[in-house]
Amino acid sequence: MKLPGSATKEGTDRYRNRFEGKIPSGHFHQSQGLWLSSIGIGTYLGNHDAETDRLYHAAVVRAVESGCNVIDSAINYRFQRSERSIGTALKELATKGFERDEVVVATKGGFIPYDSEPPKDIRSYFDETFVKPGIAQFSDVVAGCHCMTPKYLLNQLDCSLRNLDLERVDVYYVHNPEMQLGKIAREEFNERLLRAFEALEGAVSAGKIAVYGTATWNAYRNAPTAKDYLSLADVVELAMKAGGENHHFKVIQLPLNLGMTEALSLTNQKIQGEEVTVLVAAQALGITVMCSASVLQGQLTRNLPSIIGDTFGGLETDGQRALQFVRSTPGATTALIGMKQIQHVEENLKTAQVPPASWEQYSKLFQAAESN
Repeated sequence: MKLPGSATKEGTDRYRNRFEGKIPSGHFHQSQGLWLSSIGIGTYLGNHDAETDRLYHAAVVRAVESGCNVIDSAINYRFQRSERSIGTALKELATKGFERDEVVVATKGGFIPYDSEPPKDIRSYFDETFVKPGIAQFSDVVAGCHCMTPKYLLNQLDCSLRNLDLERVDVYYVHNPEMQLGKIAREEFNERLLRAFEALEGAVSAGKIAVYGTATWNAYRNAPTAKDYLSLADVVELAMKAGGENHHFKVIQLPLNLGMTEALSLTNQKIQGEEVTVLVAAQALGITVMCSASVLQGQLTRNLPSIIGDTFGGLETDGQRALQFVRSTPGATTALIGMKQIQHVEENLKTAQVPPASWEQYSKLFQAAESN
């Protein structure tokens, strides 16, 4: 039986209170009426096998037990197996007294997912899975891998709900929509994104998702002249067309880490005529920012410059310091980090034992950069 309900203010507050006196209060941020942990577990990497399924199941359980109540996935991660591992983990957590309304579950749709393993013939797989049932046509697919038509996204949402064994997901992202801008004109892209948002507003009304957004890689980090750039204000305007003033486009996801600081440093967005960063734009528009690639898939877990250690004291490893940078960034709600090993969960969640760095402490990084 599917787990009913979704994350609530009362549930996430109850979760936060579980760790009172154990984790500094600054670890939890209130956003969109929920209390969210400043560290979230991602489920992107890993083999498509039973052992990795088991590892992710155990990692999700340990993460939630340790103060992480944000879980991030996508239907295409590990050929749908990551979502399924999250689903079994949530069932185990329920037996341990963690209720559905305490945990924020996010997933994504847009890339063509395989089922458990790569098919022998990709074209035949797509034809049998999507074309013959009338879900999508070959002409709907961009770059050989991406589709965001309303019928397709709603099908993918239903599949994710089955994989997760949930009645509702808390956040549903259109996954890397900017991929389509490499192949179609912006006017056509805007029309497609509007139709996608209309479908997701319908999914909100149907009780299948709480809020939706866009999970991107380049879109919000690039210069406005880039072909795959997205203006957050323009995207929100599309959401208003789809859902009115009370639309449910409330969350974006983008990379932020010590090697990819554009969300913090690049003034590539425009709000009321003023050029600002995407983090500032998101705050002005009431949008929650989830940060992916917090340690750049492990590349920032070793050999960091000494200034990083000097700035972020009280931590033991470079991975923790890299995570501390993201979770301390003004305007960032949650630093997402892929974790499938228990020891990595424990190491990363030790970061929560230290309050996020103050702006005075955090800004030393930029003062040092300017003086060099």
